[in-house]
Amino acid sequence: MTETRYQISEFGKLVGLTPFTLRYYEQEDLLKPRRDSVGQRFYTQADQQWVEFLLHLKRTGMTIPELKQYVAWRAQGPQTIEQRLSLLCQVRVEGRKSLAELQESLTILNHKIAWYEGQEDRTIPATESFAAYLQRLAPSAQEN
Repeated sequence: MTETRYQISEFGKLVGLTPFTLRYYEQEDLLKPRRDSVGQRFYTQADQQWVEFLLHLKRTGMTIPELKQYVAWRAQGPQTIEQRLSLLCQVRVEGRKSLAELQESLTILNHKIAWYEGQEDRTIPATESFAAYLQRLAPSAQEN
């Protein structure tokens, strides 16, 4: 059975990246597509799985230099597991911090939406400012 080969444009569509980004990842040594007999790059299912993993790491907030370091350590083999583990744990700490900040912002956004809805349906007096509304919520927020 022959493995499926993807040209850069179809592979880009498959993984949700532009050909420009795929070339950039290749330039940064994050991705190593193979070349056919005429030198044209192609990608396989294994490349798709690798890119999806890289994108998971990137979505956690891992920077390109961190990704490059991770990839370099991975290429060196099992003797770098300790370094990779340390890097991933550090990224997890930063990711949790970012997630908490995002959650706090979403909470404020939800309060602002509720305040506007209350202004529209007149369940919140027109004279009550958003700051006063938040003050009024503070005791119940602490109970939760």
